[in-house]
Amino acid sequence: MLHIVDDEEVVRDSLSWLASSRAIPAATYDCGAKFLAYVESGQFDPAGDCVLLDVRMPDMNGVAVFDQLHARGLAQRLPVIFLTGHGDVPMAVDTLKRGAFDFFEKPFNDNELMDRVQEGLARSQQASAHAAVHARLATLSSREREVLDLILAGKMNKVVADELGISMRTVEVHRAHIFDKMQVKTAVELAGLLK
Repeated sequence: MLHIVDDEEVVRDSLSWLASSRAIPAATYDCGAKFLAYVESGQFDPAGDCVLLDVRMPDMNGVAVFDQLHARGLAQRLPVIFLTGHGDVPMAVDTLKRGAFDFFEKPFNDNELMDRVQEGLARSQQASAHAAVHARLATLSSREREVLDLILAGKMNKVVADELGISMRTVEVHRAHIFDKMQVKTAVELAGLLK
């Protein structure tokens, strides 16, 4: 989903149309406060999302919205592309250093902007998948982590059992739990997931 945050209706409509021309679903917000209210609503899931954020808006500017996303730990998983009609190089450099995905000056090239949006959406999906794998890893016990490391090293169950001083049956049980928790069926699949 592409979230378009801009106080100008004509810009929101234009960007929505551009997104639809690339089959990208979009939601629009006429101010930063409404977007942040949606973020806080409990319905928001940043997985696979991207934000087009106008810098200059009344009440709360785009940089303040970005700061709020950053404070919530979302800026790393949610690519934010700033849009501005008043190019400010120091501001652009600062936001990029703090994790913004890109910075476009109005008027912008439609295709270049939508290409970057698609790159942002892809990055967001990748980051979400990576976070999901790490969440699954966090469910493993310390013994399961030891068994996992030895499986990834290519060691057979008997060798794992000998190295950890446990029975082969216990290794098999841990291995089954690891595969179940990591949602894989084979050691090759597991290795591919964790590469």
